[in-house]
Amino acid sequence: MNRPFWRTKPIAQTLTTKTGLRRVLGLWQLIALGVGVTVGAGLFSMTGVAAGQYAGPAVTLSFLIAAIACAFAGLCYAELAGMIPEGGSAYTYAYTGMGEGIAWIIGWDLILEYTVNASTVAASWSGYFAALLHGLGIHLDPRFLAPTGAAVMTPDGHFVHAWFNAPAVFIIWAVTALLMYGTQISSKINLSIVILKLVIIGSVTAVCLPYIRGTHLHPFIPPNTGQFGNFGVSGVMRAAGLIFFAYIGFDIVSTAAQDSKNPQRNIPLSILGSLIISAIIYMIFSFVIVGVVDYRAMLHDPNPVSTVLGSLHMSWFSSVITLGIAFGYISVIYGLLMGQSRICLSMAKDGLLPPLFSKLNERSRTPWSSHIITAIVASLLAACLPIDILGKMTSIGTLLAFIIVCLGVMILRIRQPDAVRRFRTPGGPFLIPILGIISCGAVMLAMDLMTWIRLVVWLLIGMGVYLCYGLHRSHIRHSHH
Repeated sequence: MNRPFWRTKPIAQTLTTKTGLRRVLGLWQLIALGVGVTVGAGLFSMTGVAAGQYAGPAVTLSFLIAAIACAFAGLCYAELAGMIPEGGSAYTYAYTGMGEGIAWIIGWDLILEYTVNASTVAASWSGYFAALLHGLGIHLDPRFLAPTGAAVMTPDGHFVHAWFNAPAVFIIWAVTALLMYGTQISSKINLSIVILKLVIIGSVTAVCLPYIRGTHLHPFIPPNTGQFGNFGVSGVMRAAGLIFFAYIGFDIVSTAAQDSKNPQRNIPLSILGSLIISAIIYMIFSFVIVGVVDYRAMLHDPNPVSTVLGSLHMSWFSSVITLGIAFGYISVIYGLLMGQSRICLSMAKDGLLPPLFSKLNERSRTPWSSHIITAIVASLLAACLPIDILGKMTSIGTLLAFIIVCLGVMILRIRQPDAVRRFRTPGGPFLIPILGIISCGAVMLAMDLMTWIRLVVWLLIGMGVYLCYGLHRSHIRHSHH
């Protein structure tokens, strides 16, 4: 590869970068951003699919495995965030540690990760929204409630092909409008929604605890069917891969460095705080779900919470919780779309994407054009693709980002040992990063071939864009000429 591919951005330059964004997010707003994104579709939707298809009651163990892998990566994120208080997450960290080409790869990967994850969550929200309307006696045409071409049943019992997932498109554009209004107001709304979501989770857990049945938890790890990934240990690992995207929330926090007050202190604290809170919630809540309802009943269930509450015959409580979950999903989509725009803004500021992505609205000081482009792509994906494909694409993209961040910690410890670090990963420069690479790599290897092919195709497309545009327009390259 030619030298520009490996050219790094000086850390000192990241300390003086001006984006025009307003620094309005404090520590608790950042933690709310992380928890708000992390506690969402992975809990309210993918828990049932992961248990029914892959792990059985051991889905709780899958969440633990994913959390441990995330903890290693989270510690590495915290160290780099304390060194490099610039937005852009793993993209910026790779740029300072490994070079422009690697930064482009991870930035392109993050674009996939955030956009597809927003689509995944929107598709899941659609199911809860339809259930909520159904409880109110409003019945939407099923052809508007599933991805394009999916078989759906009409009220008269006939099977037809779905047109597109209309509610998913609606919620993406509604949250985009909220983001475009301004970060300060929208972040306060997000904090309120996160508090509501935690109240819902606590309420459901308290109501369901007396109904947990030991027979639903035995065997805890169902025997493998003879096919890799279908129950057994391999099933637990595959479920961990499927739900890994659920933990993307702490990654989102690091994209908001330039929206935050005192980022070198608050970003590391909020990364680790949101990860710990979310992991505890996931493990307790998933255990309750598989304890109340047999995992076999959730084979293709995108709304396991509704299924659980329905089995308890508490229709009024189910309606209230479904309404709360529908609102709760807004905080997830909010964080993902916000993170996506900040990645694009950082890449555009470096010259790797067109200036359109860094243009801010005069009134709100938010990147309107980036928000609109992201909303178009995310709504198309949510409208047309099945949720399991979207979830797997997000997970593998997230895992790749985590691995590169772990590598970045080791490389910067060697290349810039004297740089100021507000937080250091425990155990020296190699222990935690290597454990992070091994654990994230193990989850990646458990994922299916088609998911790998989609990732490779996306990265190849990205390299084409870089070679045709970013390589020649890079600001740091021209500053050396």
